[in-house]
Amino acid sequence: MPAGCWARTRTWNSNCFMQGWERNTVKWSEKIWTCLLLLFLLCSAKAEAAEITVSAAMSLKGPFEEIAKVFPVTHKADRIYLNFAASGVLAKQIEGGAPVDLFASASPDEMDTLERKGLIIKALRRDFAGNSIVVITPLRPAAVVRNLRDLEKKGIKRIVIGNPATAPVGKYAEEILKKAGLWNRIQGKMIYAEHVRQIMDYVSRGEADAGMVFLSDAVSRKDEVQVVWEAPEDSHRPIRYVIAPVKGSANEKLVRDFMETLLSEKGGDILKKYGFKKISPAGR
Repeated sequence: MPAGCWARTRTWNSNCFMQGWERNTVKWSEKIWTCLLLLFLLCSAKAEAAEITVSAAMSLKGPFEEIAKVFPVTHKADRIYLNFAASGVLAKQIEGGAPVDLFASASPDEMDTLERKGLIIKALRRDFAGNSIVVITPLRPAAVVRNLRDLEKKGIKRIVIGNPATAPVGKYAEEILKKAGLWNRIQGKMIYAEHVRQIMDYVSRGEADAGMVFLSDAVSRKDEVQVVWEAPEDSHRPIRYVIAPVKGSANEKLVRDFMETLLSEKGGDILKKYGFKKISPAGR
């Protein structure tokens, strides 16, 4: 309290009290305004942070998770949410209005459908990777399989492939088996899986005697299954992975930046590590 607020007669000096109170009030006002300013800046920083949802084919799980870890180096405040499933399932989700910013498909078919319906940005559509189809068996198979014809062996009782209606890996397998004249002959042994990870699980656990998957999936779990045969390129349509932004994204810049990372040399090295094949990133 300021000196002189008490007179020698011990009477209270109200003027001195008011001066001291005013000075304290100013100090507290300054502190309050400082706190409000800091709160505003924190909120502004959070508001500037962007987030996107990337829906990608299940076979892209390994490389996309790694790319999403590399990406924050230049986008520390931003968030990338990854959603994996069969390409056909993801396309249906987008058609149904799911809040997706970027779509990566294991075949052009699903992307073509979305393009026809005006749901993607056609000018930014890119092909970014290739793959191949292989036959896999458990590490200790019930019967020796060396080629596609061996799937007819009596010892091979269960063959798992992707559902051709929703999973590109199943569509390619169907093409290969039909061209080889085996599609109808082994129907009784066939089991449909919803995506490649499910095929890998069935075969690795010995619940299926053989399966048909992308080479990249077999590479990622080479300690659990063995590749016994790789389909020739002329046995099916070319396998091309496609990516495009979904229309209506609130964070188009972040979408473009993620695509640039994927299509960069670093992105290509990551895809190669997981068994994908390099192709030119052709647009439409």
